[in-house]
Amino acid sequence: MSKVTAPTTDPTKMGVGRAIAVLTSGGDAQGMNAAVRATVRVGLYTGAKVFFVHEGYQGLVDGGDHIRPATWESVSMMLQLGGTVIGSARCQDFRTREGRTKAAYNLVKLGITNLCVIGGDGSLTGANQFRTEWSSLLADLITEGKITEEEAKNSSHLNIVGMVGSIDNDFCGTDMTIGTDSALHRIMEVVDCITTTAQSHQRAFILEVMGRHCGYLALVTALACGADWVFIPEMPPEDGWEDHLCRRLMETRNQGSRLNVIIVAEGAMDRNREPITCEQLRQLVTKRLGFDTRATILGHVQRGGTPSAFDRILGSRMGVEAVMALLEATPDTPACVVSLSGNQAVRLPLMECVQVTKDVTVAMEEGRYEDAVKLRGKSFENNWNTYKLLAHIRPPDIKSNINVAIVNVGAPCAGMNAAVRSAVRIGIIQGHNMLAVHDGFDGFAHGKIEPITWNDVGDWTGRGGSMLGTKRTLPGKYIEEISLNIAKHNIHALVIIGGFEALSGGLELVQAREKYEELCIPMVVIPATVSNNVPGSDFSIGADTALNTITMTCDRIKQSAAGTKRRVFIIETMGGYCGYLATMSGLAAGADAAYIFEEKFGIHDLETNVEHLVQKMKTTVKRGLILRNENCNSNYTTDFIFNLYTEEGKGVFDCRKNVLGHMQQGGTPTPFDRNFGTKMGAKSVLWLTEKLKECYRHGRIFANTPDSACVLGMKKRGLVFQALSELKEQTDFEHRIPKSQWWLKLRPIMKILAKYKINLDTSEHALMEHVISKRGPVPMPVTVK
Repeated sequence: MSKVTAPTTDPTKMGVGRAIAVLTSGGDAQGMNAAVRATVRVGLYTGAKVFFVHEGYQGLVDGGDHIRPATWESVSMMLQLGGTVIGSARCQDFRTREGRTKAAYNLVKLGITNLCVIGGDGSLTGANQFRTEWSSLLADLITEGKITEEEAKNSSHLNIVGMVGSIDNDFCGTDMTIGTDSALHRIMEVVDCITTTAQSHQRAFILEVMGRHCGYLALVTALACGADWVFIPEMPPEDGWEDHLCRRLMETRNQGSRLNVIIVAEGAMDRNREPITCEQLRQLVTKRLGFDTRATILGHVQRGGTPSAFDRILGSRMGVEAVMALLEATPDTPACVVSLSGNQAVRLPLMECVQVTKDVTVAMEEGRYEDAVKLRGKSFENNWNTYKLLAHIRPPDIKSNINVAIVNVGAPCAGMNAAVRSAVRIGIIQGHNMLAVHDGFDGFAHGKIEPITWNDVGDWTGRGGSMLGTKRTLPGKYIEEISLNIAKHNIHALVIIGGFEALSGGLELVQAREKYEELCIPMVVIPATVSNNVPGSDFSIGADTALNTITMTCDRIKQSAAGTKRRVFIIETMGGYCGYLATMSGLAAGADAAYIFEEKFGIHDLETNVEHLVQKMKTTVKRGLILRNENCNSNYTTDFIFNLYTEEGKGVFDCRKNVLGHMQQGGTPTPFDRNFGTKMGAKSVLWLTEKLKECYRHGRIFANTPDSACVLGMKKRGLVFQALSELKEQTDFEHRIPKSQWWLKLRPIMKILAKYKINLDTSEHALMEHVISKRGPVPMPVTVK
């Protein structure tokens, strides 16, 4: 789909004379505050007046003090708060025409003709009805003498833009709704706690998670913790599932597992549409198998707590896009919802998304379960297929006689073990013999290679670091030893999981194919590094966990700064020459600046930042947060910037510095990294299996084409394989970064949200994308505002 280029307008004048109201409605979700904050600040940046509507639609109907002007400072310190600061309420009054008439009156009197609604499908459907009736509501108000013809003329049209806030991820057309990732964080914290106690006592645990109509939380939880079984509303189990379940649990116990985990969505049901409950499952497992079984219902703890880094960035990006969509809307533009497709912000017709969401319910009611899964979108379908592969298929009796080796390379990161686990298990399911290479290419050269089994990797999903052991050594100087070990262990294919060293090492192996025939085997590189600097993938395993660690630390530091007042913190993040962590954590934590290698800066920029903070200290927000990527500039070191700020801030603010260091690599992996690692590991081995068939010649494997050695990466919406040789052109080897990086276009958002007067390019407009009759939105070129 093409972009539409419009004459460039001054973004700081786009909203002059306009008024925008923002409200949160329905159930609360972590990340709503980030969306409110971005809507307010970008609205003010464009010159518009912005209003809070407190208590959702009830506040819209009641008016008065419920609709209040928002200021820049009134949304400070909101980012890290869960729930919604402006309140949400279920509103019966708004469901009546009388209630909507009152709401229209309140908006007209304040000159508000742009409404931003953050909520679920019910809230957004209500907003669309309000918009559709707007003209007739104004006519009623004129007839009743409550507003004048002039007032009606000035408010003749109402623009609506929605953002989906729902922890269930149950709104079709969007990859992730605000709050889903944070809810998964809460769930995984509980699962990790439960598994330790369950292993101690050899227990079976049944965990019920939210999702009355959508099984997303249950499905991703099951993938992320390696559950024995998951029950979701979209795909009820086949008749006789009780026998199948008990057989599965018994098998895993007989294989040496000390615990069983069953995940249940609250809306789970069987093929007769009868509910499947935690208690029913507990009794089944206890009576049939005699296992010590416990049931836990998580409830509202899933909605609570601080939002994850992903939800803060998602809410912030959606808020920016929502304001732009409102100010660019014409009377002919349908009400839209701003959403995320892969890593791109998109606009979708609101009622089309609502229709597809309803279609899922109809498909489930009619027993068309395969359709229900497809209608949920590609992401849901991929998760379901990966889960089925890992949980529902027994290893075959006939072996393939193929040996696949797995090696971890570079620095350790959270999520590596999840990738190894799924690669090993998918390989075994395919009939292959799986081999673990310990301690990277160094271990490969020294023959640290041994078989790895199904049970060996049982509980690896939630473990941080690298269980195989990893080193930064490149294979170049060990090529001969590595090729001898490939021959000795009869290795037919190789999975390399790691950071930039994995890419460089893979290239060295490919280049050595001319000399060493043993290296003519299919290879796949899975990017896994906190730095997120591997070409060929928008995301690397481990980066999300590091980002959350930095964001959580920044929250605590900001809290300290808010307490002491007039304090600026300078924090150094990892990432080598790649500014991903500094930029994204800056966006998630509400930093005033983030210095990175990719965006050159000099003494003038540092002066501008110091002056900005001096002005900030005159407001009620008396604190500052500055992030610096470790290799952003060899002269402007963290100490230099700290000393400069300390000197220039004398009498106005004082400074503190923190170097976060290796804590960014540690910890248990986030749900995203567990799920991402699991899908990457599975897809890599399935791809290798196909490649091995293609490369089988005269009784042996021979692979020397460029497409037989690939990087598996996430690009925009999907997982794609790209030849290592092709990626050479896209790589800055000196600085170990890709030549082009998608996240750089988000940097202006961070600066605008920190109140810098910078220009936001509004020359490109995203075309509205349609979702009806498709299995989810097709990616489109779109400028992220």
